[in-house]
Amino acid sequence: MKRRQLALGLPAWAAASAIGAASMTAQAQPRTVLKAGDQKGGLRALLEAANELQGLAYDIQWAEFPAAAPLAEALNAEAVDFGPIGDAPLIFALANGVRIKAFAVNRSDPYGTAVLVRPDSALKTAADLKGKRIGTNRGSIGHFIALKALASAGLKPEADTFRFLPPPDAKLALTQGAIDAWATWEPYTAMAETAGQARVLVSGRGLSSGLSFLAATETALAGKRAVLHDFAQRVVRAQRWSYQHVPEFAGALARIIGIAPDAARLQFERRAQRWIAVDAQVLADQQRTADFFLEAGLLKQRLDVRNTFDSGFAPGA
Repeated sequence: MKRRQLALGLPAWAAASAIGAASMTAQAQPRTVLKAGDQKGGLRALLEAANELQGLAYDIQWAEFPAAAPLAEALNAEAVDFGPIGDAPLIFALANGVRIKAFAVNRSDPYGTAVLVRPDSALKTAADLKGKRIGTNRGSIGHFIALKALASAGLKPEADTFRFLPPPDAKLALTQGAIDAWATWEPYTAMAETAGQARVLVSGRGLSSGLSFLAATETALAGKRAVLHDFAQRVVRAQRWSYQHVPEFAGALARIIGIAPDAARLQFERRAQRWIAVDAQVLADQQRTADFFLEAGLLKQRLDVRNTFDSGFAPGA
């Protein structure tokens, strides 16, 4: 470059000045900002504990949500680029016109997606939910598991079956007797169990696919694809690290998201999460969930889940 500038008749000091200016311009290029949504701090805690937030070539702007519904609203407004979301909330978001796609998939033991009752409750089986009041988030995995629990006992929800409440309010309503059952998910299940405030009446085993996702806006997938790919790989590595260092991670999780250590370890160990590829089984399981909501009258038309995935992201080496 120097030879070229001298050949054009520029003095040496001008050439040096031009090189310095070009270098400063390159350094001044703004870093990409990835707007990450999270639920109960779980994703951030995982990455921080595994030191996977080190050496980023981009910045992360975190936003925390208590449940999937407000996260879906933020995705719809493009206030966040992506976030973790369960199978049922993803379906509701898509059915409501939110322009997002799932780009990473994990499957876990769905035990902790459960219908809870007070420890002294007389309810013993799903059949005992007939005529009872169930608190949960509308369109959540809790809502889904409650409907599946009722269906497993040959029951249908009545007009006043559900009280749609966010997790903290539902927990309070259960302990105070304002509702008979609370349909929720981890870590809320483990927190209520270990605190002696609830017991599992119906677990998600046999009722739920255990699928959950990282879902991103179509805008982010188009404009921040490489960054999302790097982030997803870090999550996969962090998940692997966490199961190799259970005590350390459980302690870090409890500290970072502010829950009791025994609850953090319980919900973590029994979930046994693993990141997987978008394959035929994932599509079939997600389609069954969507069709269940259609049959239950909660969707207006059938959702073809094949159009709701971006399969260009590998689950990790």
